[in-house]
Amino acid sequence: QPESEVFEITDFTTASEWERFISKIEEVLNDWKLIGISSGKPLEKGVYTTGAWEEKSDEISFADFKFSITHHYLVQEPSDKDGREELVEDVLPLPMQDLLCMNNDFPPRAHCLVRWYGLREFVVIAPAANNDAVLSESKCNLLLSSVSIALGNTGCQVPLFVQIHHKWRRMYVGECQGPGVRTDFEMVHLRKVPNQYTHLSGLLDIFKSKIGCPLTPLPPVSMAIRLTYVLQDWQQYFWPQQPPDIDALVGGEVGGLEFGKLPLGACEDPISELHLATTWPHLTEGIIVENDVYSDLDPIQAPQWSVRVRKADNPQCLLGDFLTEFFKLCRRKESTDEILGRSAFEEEGKEVADITHALSKLTEPAPVPIHKLSVTNMVHSAKKKIRKHRGVDESPLNNEVLNTILLFLFPDAADKLADGFESRTNTSTGNNPPSESEDYNLFNQFKSAPSDSLTYKLALCLCMINFYHGGVKGVAHLWQEFVLEMRYRWENNYLIPGLANGPPDLRCCLLHQKLQMLNCCIERKKARDEGKRGSMSDRSPAGTSGDAGKGADHSGENPDKEKEVGKSWESWSDSEEEFFECLSDTEDLKGNGQENGKKGGAKEGNKEPVNLKPEGRLHPHGKLTLLHPGEPLYIPITQEPAPMTEDLLEEQSEVLAKLGTSAEGAHLRARMQSACLLSDMESFKAANPGCCLEDFVRWYSPRDYIEEEVVDEKGNIVIKGELSARMKIPSNMWVEAWETAKPVPARRQKRLFDDTREAEKVLHYLAIQKPADLARHLLPCIIHAAVLKVKEEEALEDISSVKKIIKQIISHSSKVLRFPSPEDKKLEEIIAQIMSVEAIIARARSLKAKFGVEKCENKEEKEDLQRFVNCLLEQPEVSVVGAGRGPAGSIIHKLFVNAQRVSAVPPLDEDLRRSGPAEERRPNTGGVADFPPPTGREVILRTTVPRPAPYSKPLPQRMYSVLTKEDFRLAGAFSADTTFF
Repeated sequence: QPESEVFEITDFTTASEWERFISKIEEVLNDWKLIGISSGKPLEKGVYTTGAWEEKSDEISFADFKFSITHHYLVQEPSDKDGREELVEDVLPLPMQDLLCMNNDFPPRAHCLVRWYGLREFVVIAPAANNDAVLSESKCNLLLSSVSIALGNTGCQVPLFVQIHHKWRRMYVGECQGPGVRTDFEMVHLRKVPNQYTHLSGLLDIFKSKIGCPLTPLPPVSMAIRLTYVLQDWQQYFWPQQPPDIDALVGGEVGGLEFGKLPLGACEDPISELHLATTWPHLTEGIIVENDVYSDLDPIQAPQWSVRVRKADNPQCLLGDFLTEFFKLCRRKESTDEILGRSAFEEEGKEVADITHALSKLTEPAPVPIHKLSVTNMVHSAKKKIRKHRGVDESPLNNEVLNTILLFLFPDAADKLADGFESRTNTSTGNNPPSESEDYNLFNQFKSAPSDSLTYKLALCLCMINFYHGGVKGVAHLWQEFVLEMRYRWENNYLIPGLANGPPDLRCCLLHQKLQMLNCCIERKKARDEGKRGSMSDRSPAGTSGDAGKGADHSGENPDKEKEVGKSWESWSDSEEEFFECLSDTEDLKGNGQENGKKGGAKEGNKEPVNLKPEGRLHPHGKLTLLHPGEPLYIPITQEPAPMTEDLLEEQSEVLAKLGTSAEGAHLRARMQSACLLSDMESFKAANPGCCLEDFVRWYSPRDYIEEEVVDEKGNIVIKGELSARMKIPSNMWVEAWETAKPVPARRQKRLFDDTREAEKVLHYLAIQKPADLARHLLPCIIHAAVLKVKEEEALEDISSVKKIIKQIISHSSKVLRFPSPEDKKLEEIIAQIMSVEAIIARARSLKAKFGVEKCENKEEKEDLQRFVNCLLEQPEVSVVGAGRGPAGSIIHKLFVNAQRVSAVPPLDEDLRRSGPAEERRPNTGGVADFPPPTGREVILRTTVPRPAPYSKPLPQRMYSVLTKEDFRLAGAFSADTTFF
């Protein structure tokens, strides 16, 4: 039998989506412990601004529509008396008490619901996706009833809001429940305001009708009113920082900028608007009359004034522009040759000579002051040749700029003595910090270069040229000239100014090390060439007599001085050849009759015969004598070890690492590392004929010579010495080296440091640098300079927040710049931090100018104004002491009056212009008003009345209204007694 009926059973016990949604809300409220009675202390004044606000969020969904639920609350210490939970009968929930609290009206920085309703804690449910919106009325009602049920079920006393309509409208409806009481939060948001609500009396009418209180004499309504005036037009203050005039490069200045100094400051006014809020905090209804024909609200009479400034978004600032433009160079790909056309170095024959000596006028003594003569004539023919290759266009830098820069970089060029720069290294340091100060030593942290060095100045010049004089082309051009100048100095033995003496400083950037390396090469070449030039007659090559007692060569007269310099170079620079190989037995020993002795000696094994004349002695070594002949032991003149830059050190360590751990590799590595030892042994043998390895060890490594007291056959205590255990190891490095070493004084040994080769390497390295590589090398110097500049400017303004940021920048930069090739992103962060500091300093200056801080004669007033300006920078809103009658208030008043006069087109009455100071002037009815119409009007109305019946409990009612040019909003919180309703 076919089934005739099918039963369909609907189970009404399963939860619907709506019920699930409500239970999720309850769950979240439970998790956040928002259940039960909320307790807390009455709010102190201003706590909404000074206190910390926090929020926590969660996600809930209604079917598949996602909502975010967020709890906003003011962080407060837990109240002391937990015993107060005994529950005072009929106590109102905390949010309802907050509605009436007047201590925190109009907080400058808070969630809009805090400003509108004065709540310290609330929960908001809003669509999770930004573009979602709850638009239909039925959906809004559904959400509101969900909230209502959830609050009723949980007994939560925190207000719950639902965001409806599009996000930008900030429309919220909500509810708060307590025992027998409920507050509804409602809102009106219109674009066009009905005329009757533009003034106080209209707002009072709407408030009273909404409350609908049945009592005939209504309890008085208390009011708080705030009018906001905006000043945009700073008529009498043109912005002081004019962009520099690029063409006015006279005497090393670019429109007030000197080479070697970074600019600072904004090119536009960094303060765009001043907002003045005039507030009447406690008014009772009936004290003030304001309707559509008359108003008592005169801003000058307002008891409270507060000011905030609107900062221009990312104002264009010079230092920031300099840094960003320079940083862009790092990303360029072209080489110098591609930028300047075919390289000037490719020219052939005489022309090359012209160009390489183009700058010689700068380095040779000039009969007339250089700035009049200029290098133009000299450079002219060379430039023509270069231009032939570059095509028609002018060379990127004009001669005047180029000469100014070259004289700034090489101050010694202008002096009569070409290499006499030693006495004047400090002439061009400008206002550098003293070398002990932490500012000066920033280069250690940033791996840049000292702020008085050539590298640092070069970085600044390139930065300026990149910005003002031809961008990347100008940079390439100056760099080319710089490299030519380096080569010229190397060829003509002129030391490079602005570099510390001695080997490359590994704490500085690689480019700085390279220049120091070049200087070392020039120094050695110079010493050698001078030695060559010195007449042979007055300088006997083999040192003075062989008399060991006097024991000094020509450098012996003043041994201490020689020690300071290092080891006198002249003493070994008589050789005619640049590479003097002296490892063969048949040596050209300048015919001192030593050759035969030496040849004979070489065959006898280690011990050189004593008839060799000592050579290359520096001075006797204290009381030490040679073990065998017993003569005084002389310290020899040795070669200094070769200076190294960090890339050479890396290269060397790589080579040594690649030799591996095999026996041959280890042996080879030891040989490579002992070149210096061998050279010192040869010098020692030459200075101390007849010496043995023990003598050398006693001078060179005293720890390896162990002395003990022993008793000899006769019973006397004698000191017996022997080499240490490591020196006695068979086929020891030292023993091998000693056997191969021949008595050759340092001046005739093969050079440990081949300055010619090293200098050529450095010059080649410089010549192949692309502008991008150059910018990468010098970026630490530019950041270093920018930090110094910002520090120096901040010291004038004394802004505490800036001090903190600068410290952060320094610690951040020292982490980032310490490693080679830092990431672009991190560099950009550093530049952005520096720019933000610059903007703050520019704002401080702008405000100082506007408030006339510098012009103020009275010392106390000046300090007050300075404090006021500093607060404006750091706080969202600053109250004006003395409102419109205080010193700051009267300045603000004048600013508004001036702006008003300018905007009024008809000519002003004479008497108005003559009228006295701000205090005496009443608002002018006939002339121009002192203030423009207010940009924003905010009114808060509060009262406590019984609703909905005359016998209900009196409860707080509040309405907030804000009216701006394109926006009118009413936000009301109306409470009702629910006990019998």
